[in-house]
Amino acid sequence: MSKLKVGVLRGGISNEYEVSLRSGQSVLENLPEHKYDPFDIVVTRDGGWNINGYPTSAEKVSRTIDVVFNALHGEYGEDGKVQRILDQFNVPYTGSGSFASAMGMNKALSKYYFRQVGLLTPECRIVDKRRDVEDSVFKVSRSFPGPYIVKPIASGSSIGVSVARDYWDLMNAVKTALDHSSLVLVEEFIKGREITCAVVEGSRGNDAYALPPVEVVLPIESEFFDYDSKYSGTTKEVCPANLFGSTTQNIQQLAVRAHRALGLRHYSRSDFILSNRGVYILETNSLPGLTKESFLPKAIHASGSDLSEFVDYIIMLALKR
Repeated sequence: MSKLKVGVLRGGISNEYEVSLRSGQSVLENLPEHKYDPFDIVVTRDGGWNINGYPTSAEKVSRTIDVVFNALHGEYGEDGKVQRILDQFNVPYTGSGSFASAMGMNKALSKYYFRQVGLLTPECRIVDKRRDVEDSVFKVSRSFPGPYIVKPIASGSSIGVSVARDYWDLMNAVKTALDHSSLVLVEEFIKGREITCAVVEGSRGNDAYALPPVEVVLPIESEFFDYDSKYSGTTKEVCPANLFGSTTQNIQQLAVRAHRALGLRHYSRSDFILSNRGVYILETNSLPGLTKESFLPKAIHASGSDLSEFVDYIIMLALKR
């Protein structure tokens, strides 16, 4: 029987280029050799497509491979754009569709849908680069008390994210975030334990199966899970998270509700804060990282599986579309 031709899409035009390369490399290394013929599809920083080191195009890729494993994080790969291209050429691909990807990437829009299904999420306001930024920041500072966490509205890997404790901190944080996005989310900073939980569709007899939650234990000097904490190896992860059984089940149920609320497909990972006021959802990642530092591979291992089995399973889901 001939092998399926799998194109692993990685790289991209966003600030997450290096992370995406590593996620894609992890997928390539874990493709079962007896079933798949791998094709390394790298999107360059300027948007060019290459396959196994040679320049190509999306149309040519569509005639070469049977299915795409999307490991393209951030802008273009995670916001619905590349999904529209693959849909145009009728190429099966892993992960969520175009519309759901766009919703998941937009932190403010995600929060709207979370609230529609009764999920608790921090208070927030939006600052628009096209309007009077100083006036907007002043109004935000009067809307709810600090500290604040400031995020580009459509960015991953905590790029451009910072904590602000007063008005001047807030102004500087917003200006920094605006370097990465024309819209910025200013959110109430919720103190508590950071928990993340992944969902895989159709696994183990469930429409949406929640993997064991992972607790993120930050270095003493870090206030939140920033880019350096994510990829420097200084953060400690506890998997499964040391939680009461009822709390574990609650977080798993919330992760499934978030996945469904955004209409996501195949798999996702949601981030929560477990505080004295309850469990707050921060955001849902429609295309979680698969590097050795990433949470999803750790949760997969804790569930009794491995990354190779996961990659194989997700490809099968994509082909069932």
